[in-house]
Amino acid sequence: MKNAFYAQSGGVTAVINASACGVIETARKNSDKIGTVYAGQNGIIGALTENLIDTSKESTADVAALKHTPSGGFGSCRYKMKSLEANKAEYERLIEVFKAHDIGYFFYNGGGDSADTCLKVSQLSESMGYPIQAIHVPKTVDNDLPVTDNCPGFGSVAKYIAVSTMEASFDVASMAATSTKIFVLEVMGRHAGWIAAAGGLVDDSIPVVILFPEVKFDEKKFLAKVDKNVKEFGYCTIVVSEGTQWPDGRFLAEQGTRDDFGHAQLGGAAPVVAQLIKDALGHKFHWAVADYLQRSARHLASESDVEQAYALGEAAVNMALEGKNSVMPAIIRTSNNPYTWEIGSGELKDIANVEKMMPMEYISDDGFGITDACREYLQPLIEGENYPPYKNGLPDYVVMKKEMVEKKLPSFEV
Repeated sequence: MKNAFYAQSGGVTAVINASACGVIETARKNSDKIGTVYAGQNGIIGALTENLIDTSKESTADVAALKHTPSGGFGSCRYKMKSLEANKAEYERLIEVFKAHDIGYFFYNGGGDSADTCLKVSQLSESMGYPIQAIHVPKTVDNDLPVTDNCPGFGSVAKYIAVSTMEASFDVASMAATSTKIFVLEVMGRHAGWIAAAGGLVDDSIPVVILFPEVKFDEKKFLAKVDKNVKEFGYCTIVVSEGTQWPDGRFLAEQGTRDDFGHAQLGGAAPVVAQLIKDALGHKFHWAVADYLQRSARHLASESDVEQAYALGEAAVNMALEGKNSVMPAIIRTSNNPYTWEIGSGELKDIANVEKMMPMEYISDDGFGITDACREYLQPLIEGENYPPYKNGLPDYVVMKKEMVEKKLPSFEV
């Protein structure tokens, strides 16, 4: 019987802890086959530095409470491991830690870059002679993983953005006659416009213009659309993806710096768009950046999102017990109306470093809205509420005890 390692990676979500709950509770139900689940403190870095959290010390009630608690209960990280050839020392270190703590199962909960890390770990058996079963647990608000119909974390963000777009539009509409006529909401989405598309789920009576990464920004056409909306409705709401690009490929929001994965750091598309409108049309504006608010809003989580996040954590453990390696459990949509789904799977070699963009048939002909097909895809993902318990007027979220496992190895510099 082997122990398991679980870790969270990348930007956290409102429901990533539901997947953690699924992994830990399912492992506990199979205590005759899986020993202790060790959680990496701050993702894969916890494995490299041997900072392992003993989840067996967490109470049954606290583990269950993970299901309604946002963000990463064990800490996440942005750290992409290089290839075995480029940094063999890191992989040797992983094997040392796995051997020292008798770890035979590796569950990595994250997005595309995390799938790449999981794929590399899955290959340790073959390349370095250490038996390890690596299962990727999907998570990303960007909804850009292939194979799976949708990604845990996305449905709740989409619900938050749809609600925020609707509520802010009501506010602007009430003030437009004498004050603000333009509201711009900036949302996440570097290359894929799934989150921005959620702004199109509001009623057609609300004038919303969406700017997608998949559609090059046409300033003249955009201003004409905004002008038309203001003349017809008295105001206009714009939902802009952080990944919206000028025709030459530059991001509207590019800061000239890069993150640890080499991605251009973004932030500031909303004020750029708002100022363009002010300069060209003269309208008073307000803008906001949803930023962390959109991905941490567990108080407004989608019911299907919570259910799917848990189910994929549960499925990951069951796949490991079936002897599978280098795979990812996935959501397979079986019906739109009524909305039904089941668990499938994909090979990590087909998932790692592959981004799923929005199909162009989901974007309206003018490039500023969504089609009926897109609405049919998105609508089930935001339906249903799964409120957390409240205490003293605030959500009653859990903070894990995080009792650390005693280290057995020399320190390692990351």
